[in-house]
Amino acid sequence: MRWNHSGLCGTVVIDLIRNQLETERLGAVLTVVAGEHLGAKSVVDFETGFLGGSLAVSEDMLGDALSLMEREQNRTLDYGASEVFIETLAPRPHLLIFGAVHIAQELTKIASLLGFRVVVSDARAAFTTVERFPDAAEIFVGWPDELADRIVIDRRTYVVLLSHDARFEDPVLPMVLNSSAKYIGAMGSRRTHSKRLERLAKAGFTHEQTTRVHGPVGLDIGAETPAETAVAILGEMIQVRYGSGSGLSLVGRDGRIHLQRTEDAGDA
Repeated sequence: MRWNHSGLCGTVVIDLIRNQLETERLGAVLTVVAGEHLGAKSVVDFETGFLGGSLAVSEDMLGDALSLMEREQNRTLDYGASEVFIETLAPRPHLLIFGAVHIAQELTKIASLLGFRVVVSDARAAFTTVERFPDAAEIFVGWPDELADRIVIDRRTYVVLLSHDARFEDPVLPMVLNSSAKYIGAMGSRRTHSKRLERLAKAGFTHEQTTRVHGPVGLDIGAETPAETAVAILGEMIQVRYGSGSGLSLVGRDGRIHLQRTEDAGDA
């Protein structure tokens, strides 16, 4: 069956895409761009698999699509008689910031520009205001355990803890470590992070769980100011988001600039 923009298959696929976007579900559109069944198109969901369309999605195609969706990447892959372009439909990422400090202000501003929906939380009402965080989608005032029912943490959530106060961290870390959060970063020196890991180990968390916490948070770019520190944190978040990149300078690097994003999906 050939793809027809005005036909029934086209309507079905468009409706499926619209539903994925409106419900903010991770999915992908697979389109034959060369070879047999040129123009055939189908939509898949990260959790439920094939949703519908004119392209018969093989296990190999679905496996590659899942791998690309996990890293929010797009790629054209060869499946013998056909070449298929896999385009990820990624929901808007969420950034949850604990600690309404100066770095949080800059992080909120820049992350919003990059498309993140930012939520800021702090127990200090004087610091957690709309005036200080005009770019935040939501602002929560209170201790983490008081806000647990209002905070949603899922696989598209990036969590950054900017408070050095263990009283604030200790309720947050178990909550996020037991979630499917995409990224967890925590401000502090190596000594502070070592003590953080000790507390988590005593609380029963395994090494595999605690290594999910990026601490000290951010890439090493020599950041000094709050805005520069925010850039370093976002750099690490982006690296985790796409599952690629070394964090090193591109100067002097041989080969393609985005080497890891041009390899076969199954090998990346």
